[in-house]
Amino acid sequence: MSDPSETDSGAAEVPRLERVDCDAIEAMLGDRVVRRETHLNAESFVIRPDDVESVLGALKREAGFDHLSCLTAQEYEDRYESIYHLRKYDDPTQEVNVVVPVGRERPVHRSASGVYKTAEWHEREAYDLVGIEYEGHPDLRRILLPETWQGHPLSKDYDQDRPQVVTLKEHVNPLAETKRETASGEESDGSSDSDTMFLNIGPHHPATHGVLHLKTVLDGEQVADVDPDIGYLHRCEEQMCQTKNYRYQIMPYPDRWDYTANIPNEWAYARVAEDLADIDVPEYAQVLRTMAVEFGRIMGHMIAAGTFALDVYGDFTAIFMYAIRDREIVQNILEDLTGQRMMFNYFRLGGVVWDIPEPREEWFAKVRDFLDELPEHVEEYHDMMTRNEIFQKRTVDTGVIDAETAKAYGCTGPVARGSGVDYDLRRDDPYGYYDELDWNVVTEPHGDNYARVLVRLQEVEESAKIIRQCLDLLEDWPEDERTIQSNVPRTIKPDPDTEIYRAVEAAKGEMGIYIRSDGTSQPARFKIRSPCFNNLHALEAMSEGEYVPDLVASLGSLDIVLGSVDR
Repeated sequence: MSDPSETDSGAAEVPRLERVDCDAIEAMLGDRVVRRETHLNAESFVIRPDDVESVLGALKREAGFDHLSCLTAQEYEDRYESIYHLRKYDDPTQEVNVVVPVGRERPVHRSASGVYKTAEWHEREAYDLVGIEYEGHPDLRRILLPETWQGHPLSKDYDQDRPQVVTLKEHVNPLAETKRETASGEESDGSSDSDTMFLNIGPHHPATHGVLHLKTVLDGEQVADVDPDIGYLHRCEEQMCQTKNYRYQIMPYPDRWDYTANIPNEWAYARVAEDLADIDVPEYAQVLRTMAVEFGRIMGHMIAAGTFALDVYGDFTAIFMYAIRDREIVQNILEDLTGQRMMFNYFRLGGVVWDIPEPREEWFAKVRDFLDELPEHVEEYHDMMTRNEIFQKRTVDTGVIDAETAKAYGCTGPVARGSGVDYDLRRDDPYGYYDELDWNVVTEPHGDNYARVLVRLQEVEESAKIIRQCLDLLEDWPEDERTIQSNVPRTIKPDPDTEIYRAVEAAKGEMGIYIRSDGTSQPARFKIRSPCFNNLHALEAMSEGEYVPDLVASLGSLDIVLGSVDR
């Protein structure tokens, strides 16, 4: 596996601690720290509501915590609470939490959006679902639910049986009343003499990759503003998981989040729950997990390539069908392994549900045939896509986002690595069997739509390399040592008020989960950190000044899945 110290991410050097010296951090923050708490993943600093910006700014600038990985909001009997989960792009094993408690009578505290751009969407979601208000937020409004929705679904007093009336209102041009400077240098009020036009793209349009509504403002033929309107597929899966038990009932849900590459999501829940309940996983099962998840990554990248070709030059008969051909082969392999064709539900706490299907030799031969053919197939994608002049004109130097901007939005996965951000949790926060295998993290420096496609195609080859090594291990594994699950208690009840955040490298990026236990068999709080949610937020930075076809290409290059965005 590649040494991260040998790879230049192209990002500016940031000051960082050799390790998380919590005493030094507390001394740096001084009397802004009210007290400290210990979560299973990181030390947590409890601060006052008015100190959010100064504390987070110090942790970012002076301690190097440049990645706001997640924001969890929750309600207790006596208070509300926001938890900012901070990491470092250079080393995600270095993490701290900043906890901001506020009173129940007035759940308000300062916004972190001035420090971390990605906090804008996270705080809107916390306001929408929990009810905390963030003072100083530039655009605090609902993000998943309609503006006319009454109540906050994750608050304790929310009435789920209350009828809701969602009114329809005409969308207005958000730039119509703003002062904009004309080419002659004079100020315009942006209305009567403006060339801006409000354009609805979606929610029912094939270019939006699902039920997504892009509220777009055009200045002439160029994009002046784009506001993704999400929530059409929101099912409040966090609340659903809070009503299910750890042992059996939550595991089927992750497959529904990113339904194009879903097995990695299963590991997101397995990792956090196993750490929470101190459950070991047999080494043999770790190899099976690693192999299965890389098949899932290939599935996701194949459909990403095929649908992107449809987006940028309408190629259905060749590239899209080639991609579906290879995806179907992988689905056949996974169907044999898991018994399912789409919602695989292969992971179990403590291992996996099935071993390699019998006869093992036939299944191994089937997989090796696929791996032997894959390099030729990937070369076909390069011939039809990356070396295609039309494709290049549509993707090279369009949808550009540089490394620092990608970090500001909390981008991860191929979107971040396409901008030169050398960040991959499989290597940087190892789990499973990844640190025992030989593979490389793929990055491209240019940050455009073309670079993101290159990263995914190269990652397919790296996934094949990982799978081949797993096959070698599994074929030689002694028969009497093929343990697929450890002994797990029938009922899992972690200690009350135990808190943890863990993440894995899913096909789209960092898929994380926060859990707080209350001593029962069900989580008191279950928070899902979706890579697609953060990556979609960055669309505004990619699209400003671009033409509408470039906006469509940029959206396609993000490879979002609305089940993951909305949850």
